[in-house]
This record gives sequence, structure tokens and C-alpha cells, in this order.
Amino acid sequence: MQEYRIDEIENLHRFGRTNEMRCPLTLFWSGSGIEIDVKATELWLEVETDYNQFEPWISVLVDGAPVSRQMLQKGRYWLPILRNMDSGTERDVKILREVQPMRADPASFLQIHAVRINGEFLPVKVKHGKIEFIGDSLTSGEGTIGAQKEMNWNSMVFSAEYDYAFLTAKLLNADFRIVSQSGWGFLSSWDGDPNCNIPKYYEQVCGVLQGEHNRVLGAFEPYDFSSWRPDVVSVCLGANDAFVFGKPGMYLDEKTGELFEQKLTADGTLEEKSRQRLIDAIVHFAEKIRHCNPDAHIFWIYGLLKTSIDEILEAAVQNYVKNSGDKNLSLFGLPIADSGTMGSREHPGIACHALAAEQLAAEIKKYL
Repeated sequence: MQEYRIDEIENLHRFGRTNEMRCPLTLFWSGSGIEIDVKATELWLEVETDYNQFEPWISVLVDGAPVSRQMLQKGRYWLPILRNMDSGTERDVKILREVQPMRADPASFLQIHAVRINGEFLPVKVKHGKIEFIGDSLTSGEGTIGAQKEMNWNSMVFSAEYDYAFLTAKLLNADFRIVSQSGWGFLSSWDGDPNCNIPKYYEQVCGVLQGEHNRVLGAFEPYDFSSWRPDVVSVCLGANDAFVFGKPGMYLDEKTGELFEQKLTADGTLEEKSRQRLIDAIVHFAEKIRHCNPDAHIFWIYGLLKTSIDEILEAAVQNYVKNSGDKNLSLFGLPIADSGTMGSREHPGIACHALAAEQLAAEIKKYL
């Protein structure tokens, strides 16, 4: 078998945001990975990982079909991807990171160093359009793996392979990138931490991470938006912003220094200041996305889980469109998971994600 460093393979497609260093290739985000077309009897992948609590997982797809899913051990070593295959058949091989970046475990990382192959690399088929998916646990595929009764929060219950974002891109044969973090929202996390919001870190390679090692890997570097221009940006946030209402938790307004609380009134409706604060956060994120992606069509997505802020999202979108004149934007609802389509951790399961992908792909297709 011949061995190639990952940056020596000309016919290789990369998924996901990463740094300028291409060898080793750091897979920061859910759904990040590589795609190669090969005629080979055998294929191995050299990976390197570490973690304290949340281990990385990968999935392997051959010609679009899942053939392997596994947690990775610590260290640098070779993984078998294909064996005992006929040498005359061309096969498309995707290796994807299954798990979102784990902020709570700064030691956790995944890199690809090299490939060993008994055969040849062929050109990867051209993709039809580019889609960026922004979101929370729903876009990270939390709950798509495991029994409905499973409530443990760990790497196992996440799957990029079965979440609506990857499935949508697969249906459209589109290139894709995912920016998502479980428990995060437009304004805060599910437990009211204002530092845990996606807009704050959107302009970094993978700013949701922490720690010196991730700094060295380039996670906090500015992301070069010109390097990959999406045709569509899909935003699915808000579930955690809704969840925080009614829970004790103070926020710090970094602009004014004022402490405030997202809260309900005595009759259970949203306090007006809290409502407006959330609308402002959504509008400001829309402005940031448009600044970074001037030509993309933006989809504001709601659904999968029922929340109390759908009306707020609609009001914010209308506010943004009215004030900016930006018409290249749509609000789109996805199906809500029920008892029959719920997965683990009280999150939508595979069936719900698959249905959502069908509906979203049909709509996005108009803009590719």
C-alpha cells in the first residue's frame, strides 16, 4: 500500500470550517470531514485524537450508504476504512466527524494525518451549491442516536450523519458546513449564560471551544468567509432562548453594564423588555450573517421542537427586512417531533430529521 499525507491528495474534498493548516487536518465541527473517490482493494486512515470526557466519533459512508460508526480512542493510529474490495469499482468514501465541538472538554480534538491506499484516487464528483447550517442541538444531531429513554448527555447521542443538515445536503448533492452548539441560542444558553450564544463566535473558525490547545490549533482565528461562499445560509436557533424564560438567571449587557433577566410577566406572557431584547439579538445576527455572506439566501428555520418564540422570530425577521430592505431571506417551518418520531434525550429522532430534510431540500433547491 502507498501512504499519502492528507495535503498530498489532490483529489480530496474537505467538509467544514478549519484553519489554514492542512496537515494534519483538524475536524472542529459536526459534519466536518473528507470525501475521496477511489478504486482500491484497501483503505486506511491515520487519525489523532485526545479528550478527557467527550471522545470524538466518526462515521464512514461508502457511495452514500453508512458502513461504520465508531468512537475513537486516544492517540495517533491507523483505522481500517475499506478491506477486501474489488479493485475495478469506483467508490465514493466520506469520513465525517459525528460529534459537535465540545466546549466543556478543551482537551477533545480530532485530526486526520494521512491515508494508506492499495489503489488510486479519482476526481471527486462536483457538488451542486453550498449550504451553511447554523444551529443548536437540533443541527448537531443530538438525539438521533439512542433509545427514547436514553437521557445521558454524552458523545454517543450526537450524529451528523442522521441530522437534517447533512441529510438536506445529501438530497441536494450540495457541499455543506455546520456551525452548531447544543444548548446555545441567539442571546444565551438554555441556562442563561450570555457568553454561550452563536452570534458571538460566528466570525471565528471555531470560537465556541476553549483552551490553549484549541488556540494553537487555530480555533479562535478569524474565519475567512471569502474562502467558501455559501449559496444558502440556514439558521435554526431559538429553542434555548425560549427555554430560559421563567428560569432564574441574570444577564450582563456588555454594552451598558446592566444586569437583566429574561422573564415572564405574572400572567405567563413574555415581558416586553425581554421580548425586545431577543428580537434585537435576532436582528443583529441577521445583519452579521448578511455582512459575512452578502450574496447568500438566508433561511430562518423553526420547528423540530415546539417553542414559545415562533412569533418573536417572525417579528424579528419582519423587523430586519423592513429596516434593511433585504429581500433575500425566508422564514421556513419544519415538522415538529411527536411521540412516534422522538429520539433520545427528548430530541427529534431520525424519522423527524429525515422528513425535515425532505421539506427543506425542496425549498432550498429553488436557490441553488
